[in-house]
Amino acid sequence: MELTIIVGTQWGDEAKGKVTDLLAQDADVVARYNGGDNAGHTIAHQGRTFRLHLVPSGILYPGCQLVIGNGVVVNPEILLEEMDELAALGIDLSPQRLKLSDRAHLIMPYHRALEGAAEEARGDSRIGTTRRGIGPVYADKAARSGLRAGDMLEPDFASRVREAVAAQNRVLEHVYAESPLPPDEIAAQYAAYAHWLGPHVADTSLLIHRALQSGQKVLAEGAQGILLDLDHGTYPYVTSSSPIAGGAFTGLGIGPGGSPRVVGVAKAYTTRVGAGPFPTELTGLLGDQIRGTGAQQWDEYGTTTGRPRRCGWLDLVILRYAARINGLTELAIMKLDVLSSFDRIPVCVGYEVDGQRLEEFPSRTAELAGCCPLYEDLPGWERDIMAVKAWEDLPRAAGAYIAFIEERVGVRVGLISVGPEREQTVRRP
Repeated sequence: MELTIIVGTQWGDEAKGKVTDLLAQDADVVARYNGGDNAGHTIAHQGRTFRLHLVPSGILYPGCQLVIGNGVVVNPEILLEEMDELAALGIDLSPQRLKLSDRAHLIMPYHRALEGAAEEARGDSRIGTTRRGIGPVYADKAARSGLRAGDMLEPDFASRVREAVAAQNRVLEHVYAESPLPPDEIAAQYAAYAHWLGPHVADTSLLIHRALQSGQKVLAEGAQGILLDLDHGTYPYVTSSSPIAGGAFTGLGIGPGGSPRVVGVAKAYTTRVGAGPFPTELTGLLGDQIRGTGAQQWDEYGTTTGRPRRCGWLDLVILRYAARINGLTELAIMKLDVLSSFDRIPVCVGYEVDGQRLEEFPSRTAELAGCCPLYEDLPGWERDIMAVKAWEDLPRAAGAYIAFIEERVGVRVGLISVGPEREQTVRRP
């Protein structure tokens, strides 16, 4: 099976867009398999920066078929805006090239309204959602009451939208005391979206199956990261989809046969956005230093929300957990250049909780909240590495840092990013 799966091994924001762009040069199909426009994948090439939320990150290779899989939830307005912006930059997003799964669920205005109202109602217990309607649309999917992209092809689509808005208005008004949304206006709006997106809608499960059967190379692009996984993340501070490697099979509608290549993407340190425990978090000047280091498009602010990311040292307990759950075959270490200003670099190799050493990632978030990181200090290299092209040209201390990760995680590092541009990547021999 010529399948490569890209997964985030931390709390998302690991620079998966750059890795997808790098690997897409050898792919025939690039397919998103989870999440929605809460994702923000950034590609920097030849001085241009592309910030993607729904369109797969294979956009710069004209021969790549682009697929938005059934595991993705789609806000039609956001998708069309993104398509228009990319088309204005000369990117081909014709119906022949960009396909949208007929099984992908649609984000409606009431999903965003409900998520915002629910988050406000939590008060000090807010989860820290992006308020993009992701949770409510996945809830409707599970409750079997959602609207799917394939419904846009049906003659009664507008009336179904009108009925859905009216039903959700009752929740907005009577549960959250919010103003109702206009059913007729939204129905007309979504009928227009259906006109423009209808030609892109297809059975993408069959498309990807046939591609794999014919020997084509398929690149499955994940959003978010393992610690935001609904089952295996730091619940309840998680997303509502499955960002792990197993999610690629359900999110694209393909079987788990063969031996797929699974590339785990990790920053050379750790970040997260939103609430929840974070054992290696740095709250003072060191955290600020990591957050603001690097090229402008490389700083630690959310691509989708603009929120500052919480920053901390690399946590190898997390990476070992990610390797186990995802069956990683290799790692891509991103943003190594951000650490170039430090004379020593602590790395978390275990936790201490209630006087006991813990080597494995806790399954309970409450236990994680009580964990104190145990560090080993590694020497820094204190040298700009953004121009380095080859493994042998990295400073010895930088190479030792990578080797330490490999040894403690048990997974080979194949790619090392030293800057935001595609060319600023070191490939291991």
